[in-house]
Amino acid sequence: MAAEFEKLRIEPAYRKVAGALMERIVGRQLSDGDQLPTEIELARQFGVNRSTVREAYRELESRGLLGRRPGSKRMFVTRPQAGHVAAGVSRALVLHDVSFLDVWEALTILAPPIAETAARRRTRADLAAIRGVVETYAGESEATARAVRLVPEFFTVVGKATHNPALMLAHEPLIQLLEPTLGAMIYKVPQARARIGTAHRRIAEAIGEGDAAGAGSWMAKHIRDFRRGYELAGIDLKRRVPHG
Repeated sequence: MAAEFEKLRIEPAYRKVAGALMERIVGRQLSDGDQLPTEIELARQFGVNRSTVREAYRELESRGLLGRRPGSKRMFVTRPQAGHVAAGVSRALVLHDVSFLDVWEALTILAPPIAETAARRRTRADLAAIRGVVETYAGESEATARAVRLVPEFFTVVGKATHNPALMLAHEPLIQLLEPTLGAMIYKVPQARARIGTAHRRIAEAIGEGDAAGAGSWMAKHIRDFRRGYELAGIDLKRRVPHG
């Protein structure tokens, strides 16, 4: 007996409209900044109700592909920001039950080469941003919630200094998961805050001097210290990362 055919997938009309628009955006037929037709005009072109177009626009807006300029009702094409893309990947990683160990292992692989690349490509603006985070963190006298938030921010500004969008988009989801893992450790290990500050300062100095090897070496040491901190805090590395 021949195998049965799978049932046809019936999608709502707004999803079909969203899919057609997405094809043109991804295919570069619609570029960043291009203004889309009004809901009425697009409904005419697709032969659907205006409400269908409105739902399609909302779906693409939620994905970071469309936006509105202040004071305008017209949608225009946007490029999803790294943080927006990373947030979706971070949620997916949490749903896949990633552990503290998973995040730590991924950072040991990605973070040192990113620091090395930053040392080779950083600009004056990049150095100012990196030093700004380091100085702000140093000004925190205790392990506060603000200090914890500055650690992922340090990774973010170092990642931006690579000027490599692929690296940044691979790195950012892990950074977003870093904050809750740090929050679980830094409050239990008093010396952790000072050690993190020292590592940030040394990495920033190496990047400023264009010392790629030094930046990578200090970043690798910095990531190794995270695991030691988890162990001192008595945190099970196989524990699932909570969503921040």
